[in-house]
Amino acid sequence: MKKVERINTIMRYINNRSYFTISEIMREFNISRSTAIRDIREIEAMGMPLQAEVGRDGGYFVMNNSVLPSINFTDSEVKALFIAFMASRNQQLPFLKSRQSLAEKILGLIPENQQETLVLLNQILLFEGTNPNNPDLLELSDLPHPMLEQLIQLILLDRHLMITVNDGKVSKSYPIFLLHLYREKSIWQIEGYDFKEEKLRTFPVDQLTNVEIYPTKKRVNKKMVLENLRKQEREINLIIELGPKAIAQFKKYHPFKYSLSYTDPYQATAIFKTYINVNMPDELAEITNWLLFLGDDIKFREVPDEVLRSLRERINLY
Repeated sequence: MKKVERINTIMRYINNRSYFTISEIMREFNISRSTAIRDIREIEAMGMPLQAEVGRDGGYFVMNNSVLPSINFTDSEVKALFIAFMASRNQQLPFLKSRQSLAEKILGLIPENQQETLVLLNQILLFEGTNPNNPDLLELSDLPHPMLEQLIQLILLDRHLMITVNDGKVSKSYPIFLLHLYREKSIWQIEGYDFKEEKLRTFPVDQLTNVEIYPTKKRVNKKMVLENLRKQEREINLIIELGPKAIAQFKKYHPFKYSLSYTDPYQATAIFKTYINVNMPDELAEITNWLLFLGDDIKFREVPDEVLRSLRERINLY
């Protein structure tokens, strides 16, 4: 019996009793004392409420005699779950190393005929970023920056953070209230409100060298931050109309902060509005590249001269 299957069976056995001993588990499942103790500890870590009884012949009380109910997946649910695992395999997701043990536990809960179906799906389906010669290969580039998991653990405790960033030249620390942690262009980004400078900042997680909870007395919340940012919003200077082809391109890729306002019930036309800081060369180059990516199914309602000039220069290069 595989470990995952054994632990699931032990959990069902325990859940039908108010009290049990290690010796009973050893006899029932024909396992050693050390294996039984390891399995019980793992079951406790999974959330089963057990209380140990001290003494040579001591055992365990099952508090409230309750545990998560056994899970029964429909055929479609199993396929949906497994395909989601496959599609996200090479996406630099946090806690990637836990995926294998999680997949094994899920497989241990389903019948063998469903397992065979998943093996066949794994052989047939390929997703973007998958190595076609070895779909199960986990490239080094698939692993996220090691700081990402630490960052997520801290965010769950407090969103007031002190982050230290090194851009390759200098290191600098910023006290921020984290708004979003997102992935764009294969890079994880932090979007946070610098509550000393009272401005929005974005940093690549790859540039983080340290992150810790910031013990500030000046507590803020998302509502306060967004209200302050709304007061700082600059006047919109780029407005474009998008047709069906441009909308399709927008859905393929758009910067995290960009959104469309559809102008018909069939979502075949839309309006896009934003502010472009034409004095920032990187921002000007980024918007130029993106507008060219949208294609010729766009019409400008309002556009800075600098953006038009950059577009013409880029087109002439072609």
